Amino acid sequence: MKKLVASLSAGALVLAGLSNSALASPPTAPPRHPTAVGFGGAVASVDPDATNIGLDVLRRGGNAVDAAVATAAALGVTEPYSAGIGGGGYFVYYNAKKHKVFTIDGRETAPATMPSDAFIDQRTGKPYAFADAVTSGVSIGVPGTLATWDSALKQWGSLPLGKALEPAADLAERGFVVDPTFHLQTMENKARFAQVVPTAKLFLPNGDAPQVGTLFKNPELAATYKLISRKGASVFYRGPLAGEMAAVAQNPPKTADATLPFYPGYLHTGDLASYKAIDRTPTKVRYDGLDVYGMPPSSSGGITVGEALNILQPQHLGQLSTTQALHTYLEASALAFADRGAYIGDPAYVDVPQKELLSKGFGAERSCLIDPQHAATKPVPAGSPDGKYSPCAKGSAAEQRPDTEGRSTTHLVAADKWGNVVSYTLTIEQTGGSGITVPGRGFLLNNELTDFSFAPVPTDPNTVAGGKRPRSSMSPTIVLRGSKPYLALGSPGGSTIITTVLQTLTNRVDRGMTLPEAIAAPRASQRNTASVTAEQSFIDTYGAALAPYGHTFTPAGAPGSSAAEIGAVAALEFLPGGAILAAAEPTRRGGGAAGVAWPR
Repeated sequence: MKKLVASLSAGALVLAGLSNSALASPPTAPPRHPTAVGFGGAVASVDPDATNIGLDVLRRGGNAVDAAVATAAALGVTEPYSAGIGGGGYFVYYNAKKHKVFTIDGRETAPATMPSDAFIDQRTGKPYAFADAVTSGVSIGVPGTLATWDSALKQWGSLPLGKALEPAADLAERGFVVDPTFHLQTMENKARFAQVVPTAKLFLPNGDAPQVGTLFKNPELAATYKLISRKGASVFYRGPLAGEMAAVAQNPPKTADATLPFYPGYLHTGDLASYKAIDRTPTKVRYDGLDVYGMPPSSSGGITVGEALNILQPQHLGQLSTTQALHTYLEASALAFADRGAYIGDPAYVDVPQKELLSKGFGAERSCLIDPQHAATKPVPAGSPDGKYSPCAKGSAAEQRPDTEGRSTTHLVAADKWGNVVSYTLTIEQTGGSGITVPGRGFLLNNELTDFSFAPVPTDPNTVAGGKRPRSSMSPTIVLRGSKPYLALGSPGGSTIITTVLQTLTNRVDRGMTLPEAIAAPRASQRNTASVTAEQSFIDTYGAALAPYGHTFTPAGAPGSSAAEIGAVAALEFLPGGAILAAAEPTRRGGGAAGVAWPR
C-alpha cells in the first residue's frame, strides 16, 4: 500500500515537471484510441487524459476502484460540463473474490425544505419554463459524487481518497488541450454562462469560449481537489465550502445585466451535512444465459433495461431479420418505458414493485403485446405488475409525462488484473449543469432536480419532495457469464441512456456484432412517444424499412449540434484467455478513449 502511494506521488511530480518543460512548445492532446486489447486491466471513457490517468493507476498497482475514482476525478477536469464533484451518479462494482456485484447510489437529493410545488410559478400557477429552471438555484440538488468516491474507496479501494485525486489535481493545474467537443459545448452554453459571474470568469476567458488547440487550466479546481486530499470528503459537506455552495444556490451570482430569472434554491448547509451515499442491492435479470446486473432505484435504469430484456427474451431477437429485430427492440422499449413512468421513483418515498417489474411472468405478459408487423399506437399504457399474469393483458391507461432529463452526463468502465470491474455513470445533468460555478472553487453545480416532474401529481412516483432523490435513467451495467465478467458498459444521454445500453447489449448478444460494432451502430430511442428519436444515420439506414411497420422518426438534434448524437458508450469485454477488450465511441462526442494496462 505505502509503495503504491509513494509511486503515484512520484508520478504526479514527474508529470508536473514535464508540463513545465512543455510550455515552450504548442500543447499536444494525447491520441484517442477507441479500442484496445490486452492484459493487466483496462479503462475506457470519453477522454484520453482521464483514461490515461486510470491506466497509470492500474500500472502502479492500483485496483479497478482506485482507477475508476482517479478517472472520474480527471473527467471532472476535462468534462466539467458533464460531471464533477458538483453532481452525482451510480457506481456498480464486481468483486472478483466474492463473485458478487455491489452498487452505490450517489444520486443528488432535494433539499429538506423543498416543497412539492417548487417548480410552479406562484404568479401564474403554471410550471416554470424548463430552460429557466435549468439555470437557477431551484434546480440544484445536494451533490453525491464525492461521497460516492469516498465510500467506494473505503469499501473496496487500495488508495485513500487524497491519493486517488492527486493525478486529477495535477491535470487541472497543468491544463488540457481544448478539443472541438469542449469548444462546441462552451459555445452552446455561452449565453447562459455569460450571465453567471464566476462561470463567465472561468469558462469564458476574455468573453469567449477557449479556442480549439489551446491549453485550458483550472487552478481553482486543482486547489479544491488538494483541499479535499488534505482534509477528506467531510470538508466538502461541512464548513466553509458547504456554506459557499448553499449561498450560491440560494442567491445565484448573476451579472447585473442578466436576463434569466435565476430562481433561488433551497439548498442549506444542513442538507450537505446530512447527505449519505447508499449501498443498494443491484437489479438482476437472466437473458440468453447471461446474468445482467444494473442499478436499482433511485435510478430507473436497471429495472427498465432489465424489463425490456425480459420482454425481448420470448421474441428470440437473434432469429429475426435486421428490420424485424429493430422493430421488436423499439416496441419492447416503449412498453418498458410505460412501466418506468408509472411505477419507478425514490424507494424511500415510493413503493416500487421491483420484483414484479423484473419477473419473467410480467415480461412475458408485456412481450405478448408486440405485434410482429405493426407498431402500437404510442403512448402505450402501463402494465399491471401484480403477480397475476395472463397472455397479452392490456394494462391500464397512464398519463405520459414529458421527459426533461438532460442528455449530458459521462460514463467510464475499469477493470484490474485481479478481475474486479467497475461500471460508473456520473453527471451534473444538463450540459453545463445549473450553469452556476462555486466562486473560487472551479466546479459547476448540478441541475439534477429538473429530473423531477414539475407539476405535483399524487399518483406520480417522481413528484418533488424534500430529501427525495429524483428518478434517473443512468444505467451502469455489468454482465456475467457464469460467475465471471463478460461485459461492462454504460452511457450518458438522459433517458436515452436506457435505450443506448439496451441497443448496445442486443447488438452484441443477439445480432452478431462485435463490441466495437455494437457501439458504433446507428441509434434510435423509443421512450413511449409517438415518434422515435433517432440519429440521422439510423433514419437514413433503417427509416424506410421500418416505415411500413408504422414507425416515424424525429432527428435527435440539429446537424452539427451535440444533441444530434445519442449516447457515448464506454465498455469492456472479457475475452477467453484473460485478455480484455476495451471499447469506446469511434466518433460520437469526438471519439472516446480506450486503453489496457499492457497491450497484447
